[in-house]
Amino acid sequence: MVAREAILGRLRRGLGRGTDTASYAEVERRLATPTANLIPQRGRPPAAERIERFIEMAEAAQCTLARIENAAALPAAVAEWLGGHNLAAALVMAADPALDRAPWAAAQPLLSIRRGAPMEADAVSLNRALAGIAETGTLMLASGPGAPTSLSFLPENHIVVVDAAAIVGGYEEAFARLRAAQDGTALPRAVNLITGPSRTGDIALKIELGAHGPRRLHIVIVDRGFEADDGAAPT
Repeated sequence: MVAREAILGRLRRGLGRGTDTASYAEVERRLATPTANLIPQRGRPPAAERIERFIEMAEAAQCTLARIENAAALPAAVAEWLGGHNLAAALVMAADPALDRAPWAAAQPLLSIRRGAPMEADAVSLNRALAGIAETGTLMLASGPGAPTSLSFLPENHIVVVDAAAIVGGYEEAFARLRAAQDGTALPRAVNLITGPSRTGDIALKIELGAHGPRRLHIVIVDRGFEADDGAAPT
């Protein structure tokens, strides 16, 4: 840290900034109370249209989607999607207390679930998004002790659960949710914005899915979100 401060000090002196406490205070103020810049109309849909806009944009990005009423319906929705793609009834899932509220064992006793980081043999992963962004049909996922980033990139098939109440209009609202979720603590080590399955058009401009990650992305929207099932406000 001593060497770092020495280097930064030389840069400040070279720029003629010295110890400008007023400038530092302004930076701290802007970080503490961020303001949105220009937001395009597509990122500001009426509240009643956000979910439909999100579905429209996600489908355009080659996602598949399902809507369910609550967490109790999640196991059946996942099993139906796996069966529809002739995939084994097995998945690796984030160790998320919210996801554990779904009655996995009671509703789908033949579905094999392992919690934690995926391995090479895992074909399907499941985790939960912090937000859905209607502007582009994008999912925001934050890493954490029970939600490794590799869940979103290693398996060929990725299932993401998002609460309907967490679908916002634009990116600015999604980042506001991210800051609020941390409640003054440090931000996650990784925040991933995912729009559709992995793809590339590098070779002859032909789109190939699954180039650098999942070749299928399935989104399950929960109308009455997980925390709503506990009587709390949806997140």
